[in-house]
Amino acid sequence: MPTPSMEDYIEQIYILIEEKGYARVSDIAENLDVHPSSVTKMVQKLDRDQYLNYEKYRGLILTPKGKKIGKRLVYRHELLEQFLELIGVDKENIYEDVEGIEHHMSWNSIDRIGDLVQFFHENEGYVEALREVQKKTEEQNNE
Repeated sequence: MPTPSMEDYIEQIYILIEEKGYARVSDIAENLDVHPSSVTKMVQKLDRDQYLNYEKYRGLILTPKGKKIGKRLVYRHELLEQFLELIGVDKENIYEDVEGIEHHMSWNSIDRIGDLVQFFHENEGYVEALREVQKKTEEQNNE
């Protein structure tokens, strides 16, 4: 299994390839806010671990293993964003919160959160009931 740092790179590479058709070291560095030399070192490691194929000055492509993990990582990130939005976390906090928790949860927990998100989407009345509980809690806290 990839480390959390490797996951960040694989996820970003997957997103770039999906959006642009390619992922360059400079794009990865910019999106992850790291130096290009750090990206090159990680890309070389990901190549050795068979998550991608990298040729200096030619670019990189994800292997089937890398694509599978990249897709799963993007799913995890988007699911956690949906979950936090669903439970009423302020929008300005969601991205940072997801970045803080996504590497610390088991895939079993992610799958159960997926079940819960699906349940709430299929049963909107429960979302409304949750909002009422949150409203009451907020009113009590303001007293």
